Amino acid sequence: MTDEAGAPPIAVTVPPKQEVGSFADFAGIWHTPNTFVLDFLSLTSPGPQQQLDEDGDVVGAMPARVAARVRVPAEQVFQLIAALQQQADQWLEETGRSEPPESWLPHR
Repeated sequence: MTDEAGAPPIAVTVPPKQEVGSFADFAGIWHTPNTFVLDFLSLTSPGPQQQLDEDGDVVGAMPARVAARVRVPAEQVFQLIAALQQQADQWLEETGRSEPPESWLPHR
C-alpha cells in the first residue's frame, strides 16, 4: 500500500515459517462495522461433497478450509483496493495481456 505523506517507512520482516506463503483457490470477503475480513480458502478435495438440506434435497458443497484469515481496518480497505488495482494493472502490462483473464470477471 502507499505511504501517507510524512509517515515513516515501515521495515517489513517476514517470519521464516511464513516466507513460502499460503496457497488459496479463492477468497471470501465480509465485513463488520469496523473491519473487513478476507478469508483465503483452499479446496480440500477435488469435487463437491453430497449433503442433504433441511428439505431433504441433495446439495453439493465444495469442501474448503481457511488457509489464512486477514482482518483489515475499514479505514485502510480503500488503500488496499487501490494497491491491488495498481498491481493487477502492472501484471496485465508485464504479461502483455490487454484485459483480465475471464475467471477474474464478475459472475453474471
